[in-house]
Amino acid sequence: MSIIFSILLIGLVLGAIACGAPLYTIIGGGAALLFKFVADGKIAFILTDMKKVMTAPGIISIPLFVFAGFIFAKSKSSSRLIRLSDAMIGWMPGGLAVVTVMVSTVFTALTGGSGVTIIACGGILLPALIKNQYDDDFSLGLVTSAASSGVLFIPSLPIIIYGVIAEVDVSLLFIAATIPAILIMMSLVLYGIYYGAKTKVPTTKFSIQNLLESLWEIKWVLPLPFIVIGGIYGGFITVSEAASATVVYALISECLIYQEISAKELIQVSIQSMRTVGAILMVLVAALGLTSFMVDQDIPQMAVEFISETISNKYVFLLCLNGILLVVGCLMDIFSAIVVMVPLIKPMAAQFDIDPLHLGVIFLANLTVGYITPPVGMNLFISSLRFKAPVIRLYRVVIPALIILILTLVLITYIPWLSTFLVQAFGLQKEAILL
Repeated sequence: MSIIFSILLIGLVLGAIACGAPLYTIIGGGAALLFKFVADGKIAFILTDMKKVMTAPGIISIPLFVFAGFIFAKSKSSSRLIRLSDAMIGWMPGGLAVVTVMVSTVFTALTGGSGVTIIACGGILLPALIKNQYDDDFSLGLVTSAASSGVLFIPSLPIIIYGVIAEVDVSLLFIAATIPAILIMMSLVLYGIYYGAKTKVPTTKFSIQNLLESLWEIKWVLPLPFIVIGGIYGGFITVSEAASATVVYALISECLIYQEISAKELIQVSIQSMRTVGAILMVLVAALGLTSFMVDQDIPQMAVEFISETISNKYVFLLCLNGILLVVGCLMDIFSAIVVMVPLIKPMAAQFDIDPLHLGVIFLANLTVGYITPPVGMNLFISSLRFKAPVIRLYRVVIPALIILILTLVLITYIPWLSTFLVQAFGLQKEAILL
């Protein structure tokens, strides 16, 4: 790529951003130009990626979860959720922030995608936090960041895919990821508690009567998490089927039982939710187009080869690995990153005698933190679209949670015991195996 072309491309991108051009046109347009003038005109790769996105398994869950999320946001579900959370843990500082982290963690683990969690749960959790006198910036930053804490929990799909690609026993990888996953989740929980104590967000005295009344008030919605979680964990329904069940349940509970959304309002909700879906899918397609260009130009391969030739110390390698994976987490979806990067990094890690299970935990933890790392972390843009907030604002509000997650990531990276203790305690075989 010539210097002149690089300068022109950077100038064009900055100009488009300054003019307020849609994100997908900036990313997709940049990818198209790169394919046209750098990659011998292989623009058809972008069309292939569009088909890849639209035919991906479970893609239908995105519009369904968005629609359900908009329904719950339009109704008074957030108010009922606030009352229930206050009744359960409102006595402790930052109780609703703790609920936000817990709900986001479980949902991300079930769906395998933190972006879906922002879409499906954010519409309920963000209004709930704001209505409960949490600061707007804190609430937006927590909802965007909390979705990243569930990737290491069973039955996370990224862990399964990593195990297959890296030829590591998936069951052992789930066990190895348990302590790091809890550590990530608890770091955000403590952040919420600290914020609640510092700002003196109002707390609620525990009352059995208040708890029973709040449970009765939310009784028609309360079974939904158990249906979805139990169905997926039990193998009775897929994520797409769970999304369908969520929409049906939302329509019945909010429109027919509670009668909080009229037919006219439901049409408006449908239009608004599908506009959001279209914007999100366009961003995903454009991002995959840019990913294809990087793969076509062997950019990941060159980066790994450079590190292999210049680094001889294990801890320096781990530091560089953290940096590379954070960047990769910004630029690529987690599934593409696994397929592209694992075969390249695994042999290098073996040279430094890094436990394959520990490597898997490091790999996935880095990628999920990369999703909220400025300037191009994918979840930042998803959150920006979902909540109609400027992405520059997202850069700012996620900084506290991002710092906490990076510090936690350092502990996970440099203390292998966190990943290997449970496997060793159970006396299980740790070596990578062919699946």
